[in-house]
Amino acid sequence: MAMGQYRFNSPTQVGELLAGVGYLPSVEISSVLFLADRLKKPVLVEGPAGTGKTELAKSAAKALGARLIRLQCHEGIDESKALYEWNYKKQLLHIQSDKTGSSWNEVEADIFSEEFLLERPLLQAIRAKDPVVLLIDEVDRVEIETEALLLEVLSDYQVSIPELGAIVANQVPLVFLTSNNTRELSEALKRRCLFLFLDYPDKEREMEIVLSKVPGVSRALTDSIVSFVGSLRELDLKKRPSISETLDWALTLVSLGLDEVDESVVKSTLNVLLKYRSDMAKASKAILSS
Repeated sequence: MAMGQYRFNSPTQVGELLAGVGYLPSVEISSVLFLADRLKKPVLVEGPAGTGKTELAKSAAKALGARLIRLQCHEGIDESKALYEWNYKKQLLHIQSDKTGSSWNEVEADIFSEEFLLERPLLQAIRAKDPVVLLIDEVDRVEIETEALLLEVLSDYQVSIPELGAIVANQVPLVFLTSNNTRELSEALKRRCLFLFLDYPDKEREMEIVLSKVPGVSRALTDSIVSFVGSLRELDLKKRPSISETLDWALTLVSLGLDEVDESVVKSTLNVLLKYRSDMAKASKAILSS
């Protein structure tokens, strides 16, 4: 998106575009994305794992016909993985093959040029000339130093490379940062962003998602599926079932030709919803024996 241009005309249009690619947004989601576009601010999306945070960014890119650039955060990620680095092997080969007798200053100016620059996701996003959506996934997994780097880039949408100077963004990308809230993010980063919390959906909304995503599932079966998954999420589990696991379970039951949820069905398919033995034991004790 060029400077001064907007992607969305209204929150209603945001909702329509997302629904058009199969993502069913709430009014809050549509409003936050509209404001993020108008204010040119990143969206910080927090919430439990499996509530559709990453899917929101992917769907926004699809709805806009934009390229998704993703930075998957992890412990130890640094500038060379997030921003840029130099292609040292290519630089060395160039130095070794230089037969012109150039001075070191000339060689140095040559090897620290665009030809030897390796762009990483952040630099790719701000240099892109085509429409892009930047997803910084699981930002709560990075160290404070890397968080400061993200803040610098997202504050001015420019990057300073000592050998090349300041690189200013061709556009302000639509940016999503996701967090499972495993650690507290800095106040500075939070101030820079619009905040959106995605929790597990209520029963009516999750039923709507299942009915729209799983071909052949009946409303009665969907009601039973969503009710049971909701009861699992009330337990103290290591990993509560995500929306995608609800969809997987619904698809499993439809594929097996089942039209109701009973104890035998749950026992034989519980591993689709729960991924820890202790969780399965807890669920069996709390729900199947009731």
